[in-house]
Amino acid sequence: MSADAMWANFVQEGGLMMSALSDRSLVQLQDWANMVLGAALFVSPWVLGFAGETAPAWNAWVCGAVIAALAVVALLSFAEWQEWINAALGLWVAVSPWLLGFAALSAALWTHLILGVLVAALATWRAWSAHRGEMQAA
Repeated sequence: MSADAMWANFVQEGGLMMSALSDRSLVQLQDWANMVLGAALFVSPWVLGFAGETAPAWNAWVCGAVIAALAVVALLSFAEWQEWINAALGLWVAVSPWLLGFAALSAALWTHLILGVLVAALATWRAWSAHRGEMQAA
């Protein structure tokens, strides 16, 4: 085998390995991001001053803890159902200000809406990619 052929083979195999590493890093990035978003939702009632409001505070605490916990579990041992549950929780968080009646509280409204949409988008992207086989489980 010529040096050029060996180099081309090395580059091709290295490219495949880098692609697999990039996919794995992206997978982990999505789960790490959802863990951080869940933690941010959990602490938001104290940080943004709506801890005294029962509905938005408890919704943030419970949903934030579950979102973060599912993201940690996905990092340790991936299963597609974890992402679909996080996607559903993200949608719930996004619409909960209207369904639970705290849309008039600006800080709680925007926190739930923005974090919920981000969690739902990341989890759906991860689950759909895994379902289609585009990214292997980390």
